[in-house]
Amino acid sequence: MNATGSPVIARAPGRTDGSLGTTPPSWMQALLMSRYQFRDYLRSRRFLLMIGIVAAISAILIAVIAHYRPAGLISTGAAFFGSAWIGGVGVLIIFSAIIFGGDAIAGEFQNKTGYYLMGLPIKRWSVYAGKYLAAFGASLVTIGVYFVVLLLAGAYFVGGGAIGAGVFESFALVMLYLAAVLGTTFLFSSLFKTSMYGVIIVAIMFLFGFTIVSALVEGLVGVTPWFIITWAQSALSYPITGLPRTAGLSAAGIVVYPTYAQGIGVMLGYFVGTTLGGLALFEREEFT
Repeated sequence: MNATGSPVIARAPGRTDGSLGTTPPSWMQALLMSRYQFRDYLRSRRFLLMIGIVAAISAILIAVIAHYRPAGLISTGAAFFGSAWIGGVGVLIIFSAIIFGGDAIAGEFQNKTGYYLMGLPIKRWSVYAGKYLAAFGASLVTIGVYFVVLLLAGAYFVGGGAIGAGVFESFALVMLYLAAVLGTTFLFSSLFKTSMYGVIIVAIMFLFGFTIVSALVEGLVGVTPWFIITWAQSALSYPITGLPRTAGLSAAGIVVYPTYAQGIGVMLGYFVGTTLGGLALFEREEFT
């Protein structure tokens, strides 16, 4: 009984299993955030745009191959997937990063949604991780659609035996490269409070910014641009085409093709470094 004579109901210790009336743990908050954000992506126009890009690339590629039947392209599975898969997936990764990740964090500041989110019992890293997982999932769906289309096209033009284990190993490397590119995209997005700036900077850097920087580093300084993420992109084709004889070898002080270890190391380094860096920026930003 309390001082007014009303019975006092003892409260059970707080639960963290995500049930009604309780606060779920941080990792569950991240998963819930990613679930709803991913659902929003799938219902958005930007997702339809990416599917349209995949459909356009696939249609043009298949139409050209069906009409011209280039012997050098459909002679072996390595030739087909080394050109069609590797050539197309790099473009899709960049466009996916721009469309799904360019404004992922900057939009929270511009639209003031982050201001209301921070009023809830949810940690910032849960919001950041949830948005990252959703962008990764949406990007992976679009890339996966392109991958399935090429598997069917390869089986038709080259033969079912052309689909070897190397194609799936390359897909695994593509997932790692996508994770690194999205980490970099989220870092850039965390630098701005306006969605437009975040998208423009990401587009500039990945479409031609990194290429220009690499050329300047090689031409003016004569140093291998191993610290540029796009330098590791050529490793995506190694499971299909094989490791180049010049991989890891220096020519005039510059290594053009990384080894497996170098390529994977750069991707992992970018993924960890940029993801943590973007999270640190997001943690320090004030919502006003």
